[in-house]
Amino acid sequence: MPRWDPEAKERLRAAALELFAEHGYENATVTQITERAGLTRRTFSRYFADKRDVLFAGSEQLPDAMADAVRRADLALPPFQALLAALVEAGDLFAGLVSHAAQRRAVIASSPELQERERTKLAAVTEAVVEALRERGATESSAKMLAQVGIAVFQTAFERWTDHPEGADFAARVQEAAAELAAHLTP
Repeated sequence: MPRWDPEAKERLRAAALELFAEHGYENATVTQITERAGLTRRTFSRYFADKRDVLFAGSEQLPDAMADAVRRADLALPPFQALLAALVEAGDLFAGLVSHAAQRRAVIASSPELQERERTKLAAVTEAVVEALRERGATESSAKMLAQVGIAVFQTAFERWTDHPEGADFAARVQEAAAELAAHLTP
């Protein structure tokens, strides 16, 4: 038996999502996850701190990735357009995650504990985006408002993209959500 399995992390993630769907997040255990994946607890611990981490691993990279994308946007763009460009760029981070994203969202929706963790993650992203927009010259108040609206556009685009991955790509979903927002703001 090989000591290193290049697909171990994905097998653990798939097993966890299956068990969360079958038994609920609260009722699935790390032992069940490792047994379903045919791996050991030690292997699980190599990739994830706990079963919540199966759903949130890598999310700590999102605030910096979003803020950096805002900073890299064309300096000629006004703040909200720079933010939209950043959202499109951030879609590249999710390209490999779309297969599990809808399942992940369903598991999170079923658990108040996980919903709180998701809100905490989004708050960190929002704060990072606020800082990046301020660096681009937006006032504190405008940066906060634009970041919150931008995260709402991001969430809407991501949900639509993961619900129908065979349709438009993430960039198109961002543009679609932004256009829908603009249509509601125009008298």
